[in-house]
Amino acid sequence: MAIYNIFPLTVYKTKVEINENDKNKLIKLIQEMKNNSENLSYKNESSSWTGDTQGFENLHNNINFKKLYEEINKKIIEYLDIFNIDHNQVDIYIQRSWATISNGKESINRHRHMQSHLSFAYYLKKYKEDSKIIFYDEHKHNEFIPDIFGSSSVTKKGIIKKINIHNSDHVIFDVEENDIVIFPSKAMHGTQQNIENHERISISADITLLAKDAKLLEHLIPPMKNWKKIN
Repeated sequence: MAIYNIFPLTVYKTKVEINENDKNKLIKLIQEMKNNSENLSYKNESSSWTGDTQGFENLHNNINFKKLYEEINKKIIEYLDIFNIDHNQVDIYIQRSWATISNGKESINRHRHMQSHLSFAYYLKKYKEDSKIIFYDEHKHNEFIPDIFGSSSVTKKGIIKKINIHNSDHVIFDVEENDIVIFPSKAMHGTQQNIENHERISISADITLLAKDAKLLEHLIPPMKNWKKIN
């Protein structure tokens, strides 16, 4: 007997290590950003603080984060290597990058980043008990009965005897401090709810790939030097 799991979502998890002094410096800078939020009416009591909504969406241009992003850039190349992408033929841009802070039972609702190609989450500060990242299966290729995999009544009655990779509509990633998770931006994701966080701090970014040379090429975004702004 053989079982084939086809059309996978490829999520890459690895470590990015930085020394404790640098880490504490970055944590302090992010805490200061939160204290200087510019749009607090956007945040509600149950939602995490997200820097991209508060005026701090360009961490990749902040000189204090330079070392960290140099290491993260290497991991982005490793992710592209999984797909045998010739990264020498593309220009890779971080278009925006921000921090998130989760205290208490604050969480990040499920969402996608439709304006970019790749995204990552790097865990700068995280206790084992803090909330984890969740990826949701929007396609549900195996769901031969509509909504059976996400039904609380089906689960409660034990019709699905055990949750596994074949019948789950989401996967919880067990991430730790210093982990980075890289994934397609269009993948639906969020964080666990009703989990007590001890100031969980992560850094995220959206990444776009452009062709260096668009000649005879159809499906990549052409190089920015060939664009013309409409005034």
